[in-house]
Amino acid sequence: MGDTAKLLADDPIWLVLIKVVGIFAFLVVMTLFMINWERKVVARMQHRPGPNRVGPNGWLQSLADGLKLAFKEDIRPVLADKWVFFLAPVISCIPAFLAFSVIPLAGEVNLFGQQTALQLVDLPVGVLVVLACSSIGVYGIVLSGWASGSPYPLLGALRSAAQVISYEISMGLSIVAVIMFTGSLSTGDIVNAQASTVLGGIPGWFGILLFPSFVIYVVSMVGETNRAPFDLPEAESELVGGFHTEYSSLKFALFFLAEYVNMVTVSALATTLFLGGYKAPWSGEFMNSGWWGLLWFIVKTLAFLFLFIWLRGTLPRLRYDQFMKLGWKVLVPTSLVWIMAVAVIRTGAIQQLSTAQRLIALGVIVGLVLLVSFLLPDKKVQDTKGVPLVGSGFPVPPLDLAVPKAAPKRKVKVANIPAAGAVAAATTGKEAE
Repeated sequence: MGDTAKLLADDPIWLVLIKVVGIFAFLVVMTLFMINWERKVVARMQHRPGPNRVGPNGWLQSLADGLKLAFKEDIRPVLADKWVFFLAPVISCIPAFLAFSVIPLAGEVNLFGQQTALQLVDLPVGVLVVLACSSIGVYGIVLSGWASGSPYPLLGALRSAAQVISYEISMGLSIVAVIMFTGSLSTGDIVNAQASTVLGGIPGWFGILLFPSFVIYVVSMVGETNRAPFDLPEAESELVGGFHTEYSSLKFALFFLAEYVNMVTVSALATTLFLGGYKAPWSGEFMNSGWWGLLWFIVKTLAFLFLFIWLRGTLPRLRYDQFMKLGWKVLVPTSLVWIMAVAVIRTGAIQQLSTAQRLIALGVIVGLVLLVSFLLPDKKVQDTKGVPLVGSGFPVPPLDLAVPKAAPKRKVKVANIPAAGAVAAATTGKEAE
């Protein structure tokens, strides 16, 4: 049992309730901030003004949107399953908040005269709690698509199920190397393991020592949260709006809240696992004590959240086959090879260099291999039976096309029909007789 867990065990019930309310308020405020910040950053990238009317410089636009959703009419389709349709957004939202309970926001602080750690609970399997909550949240997406009684939300829900299965595996494998290096699943122990420096002053963060795991986790967390360029379950260009097409009012707001809280949670977990958590980038008693840890934690988390926004404003959406190829053919095999390499290094099979030097050198090699694999163009298979296309994309006949000669016209026998004048004369002669 670590020192943080012993410190948290002495918390009175009123302090635990204050922490629960504080975490809930922090996540709600971060959601409101993130929505507005994302709109402003993407507008800046696209040379647009962005929100600038509601509040100072438009910073209350998210709050106005939330109040608008609260007062909108709540519509339920006729074919929807009543109770599942109602519970689906709740199932998506609750695990997103629950996962943040094991994230250490700071070290030991004085809170209302009580010495405690700025963390709700430090479990021996804290990392598994976050992974379990992130995987449970997809059930809300699947159930919402099924309960809507519409084919388009159902398609979006099926895509989300396949997406989570693919990228949950790579995310879990990326954390295995961190667990092997630390020897613990506790988030507090993982942060403490990154407190030292390596190679003459470089922070001993696992994002540096275990760089391939860091890259794989970052890619996986974008796919896990259904964010661009991996937002295939809600691809509005083909599925209207994805799994929440039939939702409105507060139910739609809960899906929106769950998405952004999940973004904050996976970013906070990335900070905890790979960037030293609430520890400062340099050693020092003053900058690593008290409430300073909360500042460092928020700054590092915001860096990952900015990466989400940057990717959305930069990269186009992937095709589904490209998305699955990246998950199953690149991330998962690379994770397995990297785990084997870390196991060899940890057993001391290579004694010439220190552990940190070995990990950094091997991480650079694996990173270069990944970079080369991404840059290599795909092998183009020549389709000999296909129809050639011109630049406009329309099919054209082949250049060696031989047009056959037209068949000779057949003479069709027709009856000899007398002219109209002859028929009239004949008729007049008969009448005269």
